[in-house]
Amino acid sequence: MAEEKLASNNGQPQITTSIQDFDPPKKPKRNKYAIACSFLASLASILLGYDIGVMSGAIIYIKKDLHITDTQVEILVGILNIYSLFGSAAAGRTSDWIGRRYTMVVAAAIFFAGALLMGFATTYAFLMVGRFVAGVGVGYALMVAPVYTAEVSPASSRGFLTSFPEVFINGGILLGYVSNFAFSRLPTHLGWRFMLGIGAVPSVFLAVSVLAMPESPRWLVMQGRVGDARRVLNKTSDSLEEAQLRLADIKEAAGIPEHCNDDIVEVPKRPKGDNVWRELIFSPTPAVRHILLTGVGIHFFQQASGIDAVVLYSPTIFEKAGIKSDHDKLLATVAVGFVKTIFILVATFMLDKSGRRPLLLTSVAGMVLSLMLLATGLTIIDQSEHKVVWAIALSITMVLAYVALFSIGMGPITWVYSSEIFPLRLRATGCSLGVAVNRVTSGVVSMTFLSLEKAITIGGAFFLYAGLAAVALVFFFTLMPETQGKTLEDMEPLFGTFWNWRKTARELKEAKMTEKTEKNSNDKGQIQMGINPAISN
Repeated sequence: MAEEKLASNNGQPQITTSIQDFDPPKKPKRNKYAIACSFLASLASILLGYDIGVMSGAIIYIKKDLHITDTQVEILVGILNIYSLFGSAAAGRTSDWIGRRYTMVVAAAIFFAGALLMGFATTYAFLMVGRFVAGVGVGYALMVAPVYTAEVSPASSRGFLTSFPEVFINGGILLGYVSNFAFSRLPTHLGWRFMLGIGAVPSVFLAVSVLAMPESPRWLVMQGRVGDARRVLNKTSDSLEEAQLRLADIKEAAGIPEHCNDDIVEVPKRPKGDNVWRELIFSPTPAVRHILLTGVGIHFFQQASGIDAVVLYSPTIFEKAGIKSDHDKLLATVAVGFVKTIFILVATFMLDKSGRRPLLLTSVAGMVLSLMLLATGLTIIDQSEHKVVWAIALSITMVLAYVALFSIGMGPITWVYSSEIFPLRLRATGCSLGVAVNRVTSGVVSMTFLSLEKAITIGGAFFLYAGLAAVALVFFFTLMPETQGKTLEDMEPLFGTFWNWRKTARELKEAKMTEKTEKNSNDKGQIQMGINPAISN
């Protein structure tokens, strides 16, 4: 704190400021309460991760036990993504109705039922029913966890905290791989049922954890519960001043007058669902159109670049690369899950330091290169009559490099970016739409990989994914503004000029600097002219 000394100079007070006043402001410590809330909410994402990971190995034994064809394998593996559309479509309206927190309980309960149905399945049809129920639960979880995390996070660490859902997806994938390896020694008819049924356990932890979480402050304001929202913001912000600013921004976005400070206030009528869709899809402003394009586009390219083909069919890829034993293939997939999880943890600490764009562009450029080298290695192995050791080593290395590069940028940033750019009035519906595109694309990739491999070879399939990743790189470079350090309510002005967003960002920065300079000048003038009450008395 600065020391203020008063001296008399012709009757005028003077303020002497110590040199500490000129020190740069200290960076606030990460808010532990906000971290705890985000951690608990992100447990919902384990549900999807576990299903992806466990199905990659369980399908080996399901195929043997139920005697199903490759087409049935593709459908069984990928259909959960399509079924999750029902959950993500309902989650937006549900979370606006009962709140973000209790929507997570709904997700956990549905997935719990689905996991048990899959574990006790006796036929392919019975298994598909379980996949449908679990898919609905996954859809709910995928939509609500990133939205809740973005809404409780302070701007200084929002990238770190909103990357948690992707961290837990990767953790779930690793758990699924470990489950496959652990149960692989059981009899065929029991092993895959244990692998799938044990997935009910994470959903129980999720449902219990909700009891320790507060509701989203933005949802509370939309319900007129300003007092409750204020208390949550005071706990999840870096300072009380930031909490007041966040509350003022949320109230403005909700249409509540600034002077309304009662604990319970009347909220102006919000647009009905059809008006939200009209504003988002049918007659959007240029800013909303730009937001929708980037928010949906990043979800499409995340999956179109082939990540689910690698994660779900990694045993098949390793078999093509020369690993024949089922046990050894599952052990190799554990290595994939481990690398994926380690690099997503690295990404969480870099998001708020490096920004979204640098990490995303570096990640996607690396993915293009690793996919091309993987495709080259697999093509050489496929075309050779003899064992080509260097090509096998290249293929395995590039699988690990690809999942590492995906996890350090494209994986977490998709969820961070799409959950922070939509305006409050459109956020739940916009995020639901993004998740829907994500799941449809994932379903298409996972349900066509084996057929694609037969049609154009496995190397050709990965050359195709490399081409799509290259298109993604151009899309991200030209259309996606940097959002690091912006509050959720400050996002909309960044968008609307599409590929000219850099000019808009510069103009907004200059306007902010001018406003800050004028404020400092006014504050300085007030200090020079101010009279200390003790002296005047």
